[in-house]
Amino acid sequence: MAFMNQSVIIEKPVEEVFEKATDFSNSTEIMDTVIDVQLLSEGPVKEGYRFQETREIRGRKARSIIEVTDFDPNRKYSVRSHQHGLDLRYHYEFVQTSEGTRVDFQGELHTEGLRNKLMKPLIKQIIKKEDQDHLQHLKKFIESSS
Repeated sequence: MAFMNQSVIIEKPVEEVFEKATDFSNSTEIMDTVIDVQLLSEGPVKEGYRFQETREIRGRKARSIIEVTDFDPNRKYSVRSHQHGLDLRYHYEFVQTSEGTRVDFQGELHTEGLRNKLMKPLIKQIIKKEDQDHLQHLKKFIESSS
């Protein structure tokens, strides 16, 4: 079940928006807390593609391996990070509109273990604080690039 839902209209064609959104080397420009990205897969992005993301959260560095779990060019993609009993899944859909491209986002968090289940409300709050503006950053990044 989603705990974050957001949408944004980006005034660019769907092909351009999808291409830039799935170029994960752009993550440091789009996500406030992402400080480094290492691509672990070669070739074009597809289901099974993996990369390592390093974030700085409250003064600490945290690394996670992120895997593309669903990929339909110019329509949708999903990514998943699973570590320490936290299973975080982000889903993105892209729809061409008369104003540009609407990007719909859903974030899901699944937990394992008693400690994580008890901490789930706090974990969700921290994740929301980190990522709540990322679609607005994506919009600004894409619309300001030529």
